Amino acid sequence: MKDIKAQLEKLRTEAAECALIRDLATDARKRELFARLAAQLDVLADELERALGTEPKIT
Repeated sequence: MKDIKAQLEKLRTEAAECALIRDLATDARKRELFARLAAQLDVLADELERALGTEPKIT
């Protein structure tokens, strides 16, 4: 269970990092790419939380 929770935290961290890169990117295509990556990682983390029986974090 610790491994799954660690992976969940890793997904959340990676989503936040993608969002930061999106915010700092000067190129529109890179902003769009990192916005999609951040959104997808958030979805994956939410699904993992549901599978674990915990509530997703509202961000």
